[in-house]
Amino acid sequence: MAVQTSSPAATQHGVLVGTDWVAQHLNDAAIRIVEVDVDTTAYGKGHVPNAVGWAWDTQLCDTVRRDIIPKGAFEKLLGSSGIGNNTTIILYGDNNNWFAAWAFWQLKVYGHQDVRLMNGGRKKWIAEGRELSTDTPKITRTSYQAKEADTTIRAFLPEVMKASSERAAQLVDVRSPQEYSGEILAPPGLPETCQRGGHIPGAANIPWGKACNDDGTFKSAEELRALYGSAGITGEQPVIAYCRIGERSSHTWFVLKHLLGYQHVKNYDGSWTEWGNLVAAPVEKP
Repeated sequence: MAVQTSSPAATQHGVLVGTDWVAQHLNDAAIRIVEVDVDTTAYGKGHVPNAVGWAWDTQLCDTVRRDIIPKGAFEKLLGSSGIGNNTTIILYGDNNNWFAAWAFWQLKVYGHQDVRLMNGGRKKWIAEGRELSTDTPKITRTSYQAKEADTTIRAFLPEVMKASSERAAQLVDVRSPQEYSGEILAPPGLPETCQRGGHIPGAANIPWGKACNDDGTFKSAEELRALYGSAGITGEQPVIAYCRIGERSSHTWFVLKHLLGYQHVKNYDGSWTEWGNLVAAPVEKP
């Protein structure tokens, strides 16, 4: 299948599709379109026809433990969404694909082969005046079998502490400058927070949204290399991205690993709600 993209790197890695491409494949049985939004009510107000909706706060996390969705629940979610192991999954969402990228990362943790983002997300689809539906699609359930979790793309606290203290990896804080400085603890209206403000010692601040154009699409590979290269993030060293709860940093992880092709990139989904609440963990402020 031909993939329409806006950057040479994306064409190479096959992880982006354009809104035109999605519009032409709405009824393709080999494809499942999935919307994942920050605003979990957005899907019900109108979505891409035949798309299913996943709620990040209940379906893509363990609501008892602080963790990503467990393997068994992941298999049930995909099966109930009509997704098989060979299905091409097209993800999109609001806020420049913020939580769609988090779903992408989790799909890769559990080894789904063909998963892509709709470049520009919900914002671009609506701006172009494309069709929206309020109908829930009829789904034929499947039996999905996930792989064991791939921890090579996920960073845990001990590795992050080593990266900070020994400079064993480069840390990229993708939050806003106000969060990075400690001026605020979380974006307005979002409840998950921390006891202390600031950032992990040694982390560079490159807000996730700088990777996107005004229309929600990703910037070109050349622009992205310049953006991260200006902070010394060139892919020559391992990189760990973090934010507040791991969703914005999964967006940056997607850019670095799948659009720029950096080999050793991890998402620290414990992020600032773990580090900022940790007893005796060092914190930097400008």
